[in-house]
Amino acid sequence: MTDTTETALTGPDALAGGRCPVRHWPALDLTGVDFDPVLAELMEEGPVTRIELPNGEGWAWLVTRMDDVRLVANDPRFGREAVMDQQVTRLAPHFIPSRGAVGFLDPPDHTRLRRSVAPAFTARGVGRVRDSSRRMLDELVDQLIAAGPPADLTETVLSPFPIAVICELMGVPAADRHGMHTWTQLILSSSHGADVSEQAKEEMGAYFAELIDARVDSSEEDVASLLGAAVGRREITLREAVGLAVLLQIGGEAVTNNSGQMFYLLLTRPDLAERLRADASVRPQAIDELLRFIPHRNAVGLSRIALEDVEIKGVRVRAGDPVYVSYLAANRDPEVFPDPETVDFSRSPNPHVAFGFGPHYCPGGQLARMESELLVDALLDRLPGLRLAVPADQVPFRKGALIRGPEALPVAW
Repeated sequence: MTDTTETALTGPDALAGGRCPVRHWPALDLTGVDFDPVLAELMEEGPVTRIELPNGEGWAWLVTRMDDVRLVANDPRFGREAVMDQQVTRLAPHFIPSRGAVGFLDPPDHTRLRRSVAPAFTARGVGRVRDSSRRMLDELVDQLIAAGPPADLTETVLSPFPIAVICELMGVPAADRHGMHTWTQLILSSSHGADVSEQAKEEMGAYFAELIDARVDSSEEDVASLLGAAVGRREITLREAVGLAVLLQIGGEAVTNNSGQMFYLLLTRPDLAERLRADASVRPQAIDELLRFIPHRNAVGLSRIALEDVEIKGVRVRAGDPVYVSYLAANRDPEVFPDPETVDFSRSPNPHVAFGFGPHYCPGGQLARMESELLVDALLDRLPGLRLAVPADQVPFRKGALIRGPEALPVAW
């Protein structure tokens, strides 16, 4: 771990020894499914620690145990909207709050916005695009097989498939998918700088503003139409609809990196892949275990602000303090997951929080799980000899990315 700043505390704020270190947490470019060594140290140091991230200002509390993560994520005493009013230490330079965006709203406004698109993300809504998603995936695998090995699985399948699925769910025409993908990659990467990322977000927002405005009288079930109808009924504003659409579009592409890590793990652990090939019935449960295990992001996401004094594990968090939760750490909590470093397809129960928890639980959780199931079925069944075409340590992973994943996944079969 890098720099440590010691800050003396007294009274109710005192921790063990009367001192609470502020740990600097750099933006590490990690490869494979290696767990963040800084986060591992923080987990060892205590259930509640203090961190300083590369950007923003000051320090923030970090909670890593499952019960504390769920508490902060679900307790109205911790709010997102208050982030708008203060500088908070953060991972990326372009993690800049957008006023009115659903990610920075608290109930009841947050609930109101989420309700407008909820039908698209229910089991019925996801089921509506399952058959078309399977057909699109089969076409991609057909093309992969026809071209022959070696191939880049990220470029040929893992990237175009989630783009096609989320664009269909959102109501984005096929002709505009490439532009959506370009904007998303610029928004999710810190390597181009804050200005480039913000420009990409503005351009995507302008696109959705036009699309949603054109669908205020639509009765279709895609997200743009649902948002347009809600705007037409004056349940939400166009600005709110655009902010939600941008967030959902970006989140939909996270499946590319998550599935890249998933298949990297399966191809570097052929025993796991063979287990899934031999017994298809275990696949849904196995996918939950893979979702629990893979480190799907770098560092932490969005903070919350304590709206009043709250005690967590004997630590006084004062009103106004920023607080981060680590879902990655919670998914390795040994009190919840015995032998958490082991990938166990028979693990039950498996109450992982890969899609978050509380009001800000990822609305696309069911969609992402469906896509993972289809990918595992198609690639393992249709390509029984699927393997890495290069040594595992030569698989390039994305640098400067907020969501971890391989930049390319060279395979043969």
